[in-house]
Amino acid sequence: MKNRILIVDDSFYMRTMLKNMLTDAGYDVVGEAANGQQAREMAFEFKPDLITLDVILPDNTGLEVLKDIRQELPDVKIVMCSAVGQEIIVNEALESGASAYIVKPFSEDKVLEIVSTALQSDGDEASA
Repeated sequence: MKNRILIVDDSFYMRTMLKNMLTDAGYDVVGEAANGQQAREMAFEFKPDLITLDVILPDNTGLEVLKDIRQELPDVKIVMCSAVGQEIIVNEALESGASAYIVKPFSEDKVLEIVSTALQSDGDEASA
């Protein structure tokens, strides 16, 4: 069975780019959310295997969304994606339950490597 992925990013371009990368690699993208509220609703409805989550969203921070989703879905893998690569934010994301953190801009190879590693891990963190 294909791994199911939810993409959360306020940028339509970024959501489309990630969706194309992931579907081309054989993943099943079950939803795309443009804000924190949509992210929560879709995560709880679809219960994906992995969520790509932007740090900066129009209605919440990705860190708040991460913590909320982690409480309800403790087993879902969450990969933070952001242009914000400040060490304090990366560390807070990983401490709050993110499986990995990718700093934009990123290559397709790096995204697929991190997603694959996160899906195979049992809670070990990775970042790039």
